[in-house]
Amino acid sequence: MKKWYFIFTFLLFLLMSLGLYTKVFKKQEYYAKNYEEKTSIYVTSLTTPRGRILDAKGRILVDNVGVKTIVYRKVNAVSISDEIEIAYALAHILELKETSSDADLKKFWLSTHEEEGKNLITEEEYDLYDKRKLNSQDLYVLKLDRITKEMLSIYTEIDKCASYIYSLMNKGYYYDAKVIKQDVTEEEYARVLEEKIPGITSEMTFIREYPYGLSLRSILGSVGKIPEEEKNAYLKSGYSLDDVAGISYLEKEYDSYLKGEKDVYEVQEDGTLLLVKEGKRGSDLVLSIDIELQQDIESIVKEEIQKGKKLKNTEYYQGSYVLVGNPNTGEINAMVGLKMVKKNVFNYVESDMIHSSFTAGSIVKGASMALHYQQNLVEVGKKIKDSCVKLYLVPEKCSYKSLGYIDDITALKTSSNYYQFLLAIKLAGYRYTPNLKMEVSEKEFELYRDAFASFGLGVKTGIDLPNEQTGIKGSLIAPDLLLNFAIGQYDTYTPVSLLQYINTIYNNGVRYSLSLVDKIIDSDGNVLLEKEPTVLSTFSLDQTYFDRIKTGLYQVINGGTGSGYVDSSFHAVGKTGTSETIYDSNGDGIGDVATINNTFAMYAPNENPKYSMVVVSPNVSHSNGTSNYFAYINRYISKAVSDYLLKE
Repeated sequence: MKKWYFIFTFLLFLLMSLGLYTKVFKKQEYYAKNYEEKTSIYVTSLTTPRGRILDAKGRILVDNVGVKTIVYRKVNAVSISDEIEIAYALAHILELKETSSDADLKKFWLSTHEEEGKNLITEEEYDLYDKRKLNSQDLYVLKLDRITKEMLSIYTEIDKCASYIYSLMNKGYYYDAKVIKQDVTEEEYARVLEEKIPGITSEMTFIREYPYGLSLRSILGSVGKIPEEEKNAYLKSGYSLDDVAGISYLEKEYDSYLKGEKDVYEVQEDGTLLLVKEGKRGSDLVLSIDIELQQDIESIVKEEIQKGKKLKNTEYYQGSYVLVGNPNTGEINAMVGLKMVKKNVFNYVESDMIHSSFTAGSIVKGASMALHYQQNLVEVGKKIKDSCVKLYLVPEKCSYKSLGYIDDITALKTSSNYYQFLLAIKLAGYRYTPNLKMEVSEKEFELYRDAFASFGLGVKTGIDLPNEQTGIKGSLIAPDLLLNFAIGQYDTYTPVSLLQYINTIYNNGVRYSLSLVDKIIDSDGNVLLEKEPTVLSTFSLDQTYFDRIKTGLYQVINGGTGSGYVDSSFHAVGKTGTSETIYDSNGDGIGDVATINNTFAMYAPNENPKYSMVVVSPNVSHSNGTSNYFAYINRYISKAVSDYLLKE
């Protein structure tokens, strides 16, 4: 028994000793690693290739180009005189377009004239410094203020170049990589390498390339240094202040996928870099946009804009917007925004379609009718004679012409304002009589706004671009303004919201978010994210009523106000809109000319549609001229684009 007791005791002691040894050994290993991490300095490459942006068929819209770049990183124990020597060495090699500012030159002068700089401070000021009433920064600022132009006149062009380089070497944090010159020549590259200047390396950095020129540039976005006002948000997300990041539109929205991983280097004692972790290219965005479709539509719109500008009363017309999408999914296939600067010269303004909003006019009557049906205000199929409405102390309000006898379907077909006015009056709890005195509250406006929002009007569409705007909401409450609201003459809406609106009509009140990105693929070809249609809201309405709205909108294109916008053989469903607005003709911020906007939205064919489309043409005409001529530019664009899209 004793024998087994001693064996058990010995084994227990052995296990405890082994555990203690392992713990001590691992602790030493931990401390050694921790010490190494705290005493070693690690830096990253300046940039890594970002993910590409591709179109729906895999064609590259945004790519990377590597350029040779001269970079400075501070080495251990580098002195000011060492850095000035480095700056002069580079100044004799590199050709720089930039030069030192006066502020940089003054700082350079102080760095190279330490003793003379001390004499710029009076004894009284030094006494205040000793008494801690002034600090070292106060003295430094005083010195800078007292450096005269005459004192700086000693500097040659080489001195100024060295001063500029020295300022670049000392920007940002101590161990940040400082770009001295990007895209250097082969000769500059070779000479810098030959000189073996301490802390100076030549690295490959990457800039964006756009094979399709200006097409979509305003929504593809840009990359650059992190904006000062957003630095805290970026730092919290793991960025460094010297990172190149997406700063607008798609580049910003998907930066976490596009940015990739940088190379990581350990700084050696001699200032050289040892690669310890290789970086990785960012992931690719695959858009739903077809670049061939995009550029063909751009060509059509350019031609129609130039033809339109030759027509009467188009002085204030500058350009148009065209959106083409898939109503089944919310995907966008083309996004064209063009403003003519002069003949054959255009600004590409696709991004305006999420920022700029317009009074849309009668195009919204599909949403108005949906609300009216939902509230049981419509006597289905009942015919009334189109006329005018006269409210108390309000001028008469009419349709654009007398439309004869109409019902709920033909009211849409002929775009009767009178029909919508009567229903808006009923919504407010009144029955129309001439010179009607009626009161309205915010409640009635909110009923319209909530219904319109369910179709995408006046709310965010969910499009995958940052800073989408929702248009302007009218703030006044008045009976005649409620009537205006019902016919699209009050709040303003963006072109993208009009596309979502017509999509939602097709989908019987189911509102899908709009999207530009179809999927995201990593550098190894693996699909990281595949976009699925996202439902944002649903407008509850019996299918019978949606069918009547669609029938009315079908008749708009085929015999109604939309005749000529789309060939009847395409069996399109859609709505036109005309609205009055005030245009600022002289850029003083005050509207001074009454102009007219034209809008159009459709999907085709009516069963299993291939495309939905929106065309918006602001300021196509005005009433200030001697002629009443109206240029149907929006109709010409709509016809030309729909022919291109739908003809076999």
